[in-house]
Amino acid sequence: MKPKTVTASSVEMIELVLPNDTNILGNLLGGRLMHWIDIAAALSAARHCNTVAVTAAMDNLNFHHPIKIGNIVILKASVNRAFNTSMDVGVRVEVEEIETGNIIHTNSAYLTFVSIDNETKKPAKVPEIIPETDVEKRRYEQALKRREQQLSEKHGIIH
Repeated sequence: MKPKTVTASSVEMIELVLPNDTNILGNLLGGRLMHWIDIAAALSAARHCNTVAVTAAMDNLNFHHPIKIGNIVILKASVNRAFNTSMDVGVRVEVEEIETGNIIHTNSAYLTFVSIDNETKKPAKVPEIIPETDVEKRRYEQALKRREQQLSEKHGIIH
């Protein structure tokens, strides 16, 4: 299996916040944003492993700013690290205000995806990932720390 670069798995998805996406205050529903994040991350994971990739966990989702009706939501997803059959995928959410063109970082999320073999429907090995830039290398190392924390929690080890 040939290793791949982070860039090879990168996905950028654009959404427009419409009235059906908002609460009574005109802010984007958190669940709708989670749905969009999950789709962007799934596409990135699938691009990396060339199979269906399913969500195993969402580690962290921080809300920094409200997203308003009429805003353009930009979701940038990429695989941070590949393990045996799983991948750590990061999603950065930015919002562009149509009136001003200002772009604001509103959310970040980290998800774990598992590659599924198309025929057996069982977890499948994923290609190694090659981080190239300093940012990619930092995210690569952070992904290992997140995985170690997940495994500790799974086995009841408290840090």
